[in-house]
Amino acid sequence: MPTIDQHTSGVFAIAPTAFHDDGRVDETSMDRLTDFYFEAGCTGITVLGIMGEAPKLDAQEALAVATRMIKRAGNHPIIVGVSAPGFAAMRSLTHAVMDAGAAGVMIAPPPALRTDDQITAYFRQAVEAIGDDVPWVLQDYPLTLTVVMTPGVIRKIVTDNPSCAMLKHEDWPGLEKISSLRNFQADGSMRPISILTGNGGLFLDFETERGADGAMTGYAFPDMLADVVRLQKAREREAAHDLYDAHLPLVRYEQQAVIGLAVRKYVLKRRGILSSDAQRKPGSSISATAKAEVDYLLKRLARFDTRADLDAKPAALT
Repeated sequence: MPTIDQHTSGVFAIAPTAFHDDGRVDETSMDRLTDFYFEAGCTGITVLGIMGEAPKLDAQEALAVATRMIKRAGNHPIIVGVSAPGFAAMRSLTHAVMDAGAAGVMIAPPPALRTDDQITAYFRQAVEAIGDDVPWVLQDYPLTLTVVMTPGVIRKIVTDNPSCAMLKHEDWPGLEKISSLRNFQADGSMRPISILTGNGGLFLDFETERGADGAMTGYAFPDMLADVVRLQKAREREAAHDLYDAHLPLVRYEQQAVIGLAVRKYVLKRRGILSSDAQRKPGSSISATAKAEVDYLLKRLARFDTRADLDAKPAALT
């Protein structure tokens, strides 16, 4: 099975976990979601991320969701989020999903970390726990995790841990951080790594121009994210920005704190991918007014991108 490395690029969709209205995992929708992401042009998928409601799954459910997606994906790479309060749980899930064929794992820092030394020590210990033969993604998401990693700290983590293959970059503002890390690479003070960006694609248009290799994030139109990355690689800058700009109002709406996942699941349901937009409790929801606003944004978007014309193509779940 393929594993991630410094050359990994493209779009890795952050997969939500599909639930039935009663909170049970919806395996059929998870299969449909897996197929959809690759049909949309994604390179791979990341499962059990922050937007995947991983903390609401017990250990057996989390492993079942991850292994089902790995099997369904075939030769496509699947990254599994393995962040946990303790290293024992992290080690157990990592070994299980790597044995199942995962392409790598993603590790986020626990919110209690504050000093640079605490941060770098934590990741050294995490690698000791999972094994230095497992390729992994360093998740840098200070807006939610409250852990601030400077470019210098990231460079030290990468240098200390050769198995770190990728940075999931979602600092905000973060464009200068990407430039700094690529400058470290250019001057030889940091080995090359893959950089994929998050934040719902909110800054993807310029992140790719600053040196990001693509995106690892969620958005109800991952096909747009894949197209923007492809167009930027082809140096079709104006076409990439035109497409991105058309989607920006919906991208922005989906980035609202608390309700963002509810918006995404609502659109994925409208696209015929999820049978329910339910979240496992405790979860957020959106009002009828909010749904009407999203529908309005979809109609406006459809003037430029026909994939958003969901009224013309009624969802047909199979």
